[in-house]
Amino acid sequence: MTFADLGLSPDLLKAVDEAGYTEPTDIQREAIPPVLMMKDIIGIAQTGTGKTASFVLPMIDIMASGRRRALMPRSLILAPTRELAAQVAENFEKYGKNHDLKLALLIGGVQMGDQVKALNEGVDVLIATPGRLMDLFERGKILLNGCELLVIDEADRMLDMGFIPDIEFICSKLPEQRQTMLFSATMPPPIEKLAKKFLNNPKRIEVSRAATTNKDITAFKVPVSSRQKRETLRWLLNNDLVETAIIFANRKTTVRELNKSLQRHGFSSSEIHGDMDQSSRLKELDRFKSGDVNILVASDVAARGLDIKGVSHVFNFDTPWHPDDYVHRIGRTGRAGAKGRAFTFVAPEDAEAIDNVEKLTGSKIDVFGKKDVRVALKDSTTDEKAASDTPPKEADEPKKTRRKKSDAVDSKPVKQQRDKVRDSKKATGQRKPDPAGQSADGDDWNGPVPGFLDVSAT
Repeated sequence: MTFADLGLSPDLLKAVDEAGYTEPTDIQREAIPPVLMMKDIIGIAQTGTGKTASFVLPMIDIMASGRRRALMPRSLILAPTRELAAQVAENFEKYGKNHDLKLALLIGGVQMGDQVKALNEGVDVLIATPGRLMDLFERGKILLNGCELLVIDEADRMLDMGFIPDIEFICSKLPEQRQTMLFSATMPPPIEKLAKKFLNNPKRIEVSRAATTNKDITAFKVPVSSRQKRETLRWLLNNDLVETAIIFANRKTTVRELNKSLQRHGFSSSEIHGDMDQSSRLKELDRFKSGDVNILVASDVAARGLDIKGVSHVFNFDTPWHPDDYVHRIGRTGRAGAKGRAFTFVAPEDAEAIDNVEKLTGSKIDVFGKKDVRVALKDSTTDEKAASDTPPKEADEPKKTRRKKSDAVDSKPVKQQRDKVRDSKKATGQRKPDPAGQSADGDDWNGPVPGFLDVSAT
């Protein structure tokens, strides 16, 4: 099936083709036709499978006819975070370039003046976070009684993380006769029951079991002590052929400290978290997208909605407190059919958290080193003894002990080390390992054994 089979207009098909897409994903194939037929939708699909385009594309055609009025947006998309709202806006700009549609992005952390000006001129599509939307509504800067279509994106987070009163208030101000869509990667039964209050005879589309992880992502858990996490992370960054990576931490202070630590060790890294203003966050994201830095340390503000091509690895420096966050974090890799790898560091105190993740996803996460370790071989002259050397354990060293020059492998820039890996592999004739799992030679083990694998699984 192609996009042309879904009933989209020629102008829209042209924009999709120019964006480089030819075949719809499962959620797009199932959702686009009923959306065009103005049906209410509950769409459930794992992250990274194209949920955003499944409502953006038909909305462009639906909104193509009609008249804009000042202060009265014709459609509304609610998103839980600024980053996700900006991502949706980018999709509209990319696919709607052949249509005369006006959109406005209402998010916090930026000046309100331009947003109010756009509303005064009239918009077809309003993309907003609940906080800024409520603020402008209470100031009388926006009217919702002309809204024909409502989308609640990432519905589980919107409804489960404190936005319920705002959602109910917003829905009470919308016309009763409207089209409503909920899209989410996870939909727990209590949240689904609450969501159905807002929909009229909805069509349920579930293209994969709720809370399943992407089949293109090879995931591991790494049992490690809290004091060894940084050393373990640096070892993996140096030895697992990391091209680009997002590293998630539970606390903003951890994000800041970890980014500074990586920079001290020569890595090209940056950070985003909730304490940064919107312009700074967007600037750091642009640096990551453009390749100025290849490692992004982030809090969960970045776990959802970021569609960045080519992220080869995701590291959960901390096991997420909420199991749903695990699905969304690792979904930043393995997108659009690409392969990705995800590592979750599990300290002894994280035993309950990782159990909750495995219960949610319905599958055990492999322990790193039991089935697959993909690391770079040392020089062909490396003897057997060197092959079994382990990286030093920071947990066993005094805090002020300096590392020896011979151990300072991660003090070099990451690009230089990747080049060295490639040159070494060419010299030894080693084929590049399969990104999805086992090494190209079919061996489970293709390099030195890291010391942290001695830590028993919890």
